[in-house]
Amino acid sequence: MLVTRETDYALRVLRGLMDGEQRAVGELSKQQMIPQQFAYKIVKKLSRAGYVQVSRGVDGGCRLIADLTKVSLFDLMAAMEGRCDVNACMDENFVCPWREQNGGCRVHDRLNDLQAKMDETLHQCDLMSLLKEE
Repeated sequence: MLVTRETDYALRVLRGLMDGEQRAVGELSKQQMIPQQFAYKIVKKLSRAGYVQVSRGVDGGCRLIADLTKVSLFDLMAAMEGRCDVNACMDENFVCPWREQNGGCRVHDRLNDLQAKMDETLHQCDLMSLLKEE
């Protein structure tokens, strides 16, 4: 699965904050149908990535601070779960005995082309376009 549940929940949190208002995580959880224990974890990651600002205390909550026209789906996926490769051999630290023995691998080369196309497409998809209601 390309878009994990964590990224899906992050999209829902951002959708719930698109109006610029501050919301309590519990409120977002109910509104966006996200299990509350996951909502806190997601908001923490979104805060670390600089997409939301979290305020603590009685009047606490979170507010969108990122310009979603400048944040791509690729960026969000990277913030939520790190790099999303089509195959383990795309990782530069992956040691492939086939490639080492044969001096290369056509499957790897084709997957690498696919990875580049997928990354480009994900970079081109800004979150505002993805989330806005028509």
